[in-house]
Amino acid sequence: MTSGLRAGPLQPRRTAGGKLLAVLDAFTRDRPALTLSEIARAVGVPLSTAHRLVGELCAWGGVERDEDGRYRVGLRVWELGALAPRGLGLREAALPFMEDLYEVTHENVQLAVRDGTELVFVERIAGRSAVGVLTRVGGRFALPPTGVGLVLLAHAPLEVQEEVLARPPVGYTRHTITDPGQLRRALAEVRRSGVAISDRQVTGDAVSVAAPVEVRGTVVAALSIVVRGNSASAVRPYIPGVRAAARGIGRTLASTS
Repeated sequence: MTSGLRAGPLQPRRTAGGKLLAVLDAFTRDRPALTLSEIARAVGVPLSTAHRLVGELCAWGGVERDEDGRYRVGLRVWELGALAPRGLGLREAALPFMEDLYEVTHENVQLAVRDGTELVFVERIAGRSAVGVLTRVGGRFALPPTGVGLVLLAHAPLEVQEEVLARPPVGYTRHTITDPGQLRRALAEVRRSGVAISDRQVTGDAVSVAAPVEVRGTVVAALSIVVRGNSASAVRPYIPGVRAAARGIGRTLASTS
């Protein structure tokens, strides 16, 4: 979710439903628990209005109050999110292949989809001793510099690619590709080779390889393995397995749609 909405002189008047959505929008990964006063400030409404809005959401199950009196997103939101077509059918089709890939490698296995100019992780299997990653199920991330993001961006519409390339890049490590020309070449190589390798672009000790999940010629998701390493060679042995698993997911999706 994005940061909370702020009231201002140029902000259009919100409906009651818009205010309820603004309450949910106030919660972020960095701020998963909020007091009533924090919610009121984020939404831009009086404390009494925030109390009414939160009360409605609590009754519905959209937010829950913890023992400290702060509010968190409720399970009802998670239940609705699980019904999203791209998440539900994709996860069901992908999990058997992801589990097989994990059993063979005992490394992090990740599945992501593109949403606009960002990616959303819809499933992840993490090994206890596998390298740490900055991802979580349901979490959003920039398309570059991750392996799955490079795959999704390489196969995105041209206008999406240009929008991403026009933005100032975030340099997560000294290996992150920040030059637009170099990134264009990297995307062309992804389309040519059928895989993307992200060499320590997100953290300095992790390398990933990703492959596209295609359904009737359209890339709908990307699958990756993330391993500990200090060069692209760390993931080269995993390329055949990742590609085979991605193709299997695509075939399963095609047969059920």
